[in-house]
Amino acid sequence: MAKGKDVRIPVILECTACVRNGVNKESTGISRYITQKNRHNTPNRLELLKFCPYCYKHTIHGEIKK
Repeated sequence: MAKGKDVRIPVILECTACVRNGVNKESTGISRYITQKNRHNTPNRLELLKFCPYCYKHTIHGEIKK
């Protein structure tokens, strides 16, 4: 039986605050999380509120291209 396109695909979430600020001088990088999303239920880009260890607070993490 042939499989079609996978419904659940892996996505990378990146901190939007770190990217917008150009990474503060005191921070050492950009926070990224790896998760999965259901292509049929969420066809648009995923945005979740996650903790950023470089900003030291909860910020919006948006889906990026691979």
